[in-house]
Amino acid sequence: MSLRLNLRQAALTVVLGAAATIGGALVFEHVFGYVPCKLCLIQRNPYYLAMPVGLVAAFLPSRWTRLGLWLIALIFLVSAGLGAYHSGVEWGFFAGPSDCGGGAGAGAGNVGDFLSQLQNTRVVSCTEAAWRFLGLSLAGWNLLISLGLAAFAAKAAADKGIAVGR
Repeated sequence: MSLRLNLRQAALTVVLGAAATIGGALVFEHVFGYVPCKLCLIQRNPYYLAMPVGLVAAFLPSRWTRLGLWLIALIFLVSAGLGAYHSGVEWGFFAGPSDCGGGAGAGAGNVGDFLSQLQNTRVVSCTEAAWRFLGLSLAGWNLLISLGLAAFAAKAAADKGIAVGR
């Protein structure tokens, strides 16, 4: 069975994919305790930009929706570049930022809580992959997801919609 998505549906599908990806990153951070490094946090920015662009584009006239989808494709190509760079840093192909440490943890209520938090906080390096699946770190998965979302958005914009399924 083949399903054809119009431009509005394609834009909303990209927004849904981006939201699911960010949701997954937040689950790794807040449920499984993986503290993101500086590059991890930077890689989220294109998603935070693409989601409102996609939402606005979905409710504009179709020619503007197409333009929004092209913009989203460009945003996710940048995101893929960030994922490739971070993966390269993890594999030792590139030098990472000199100030690359962990993201901010939860705020402490008082000095005793703060000192306890300091003892239990591990600074996260951008050069070490905290988790891998099928040989890819989260940065590598971001690269693939970003390329997929960019391709989907570009195909939908070029074809004035997209066929999904067989």
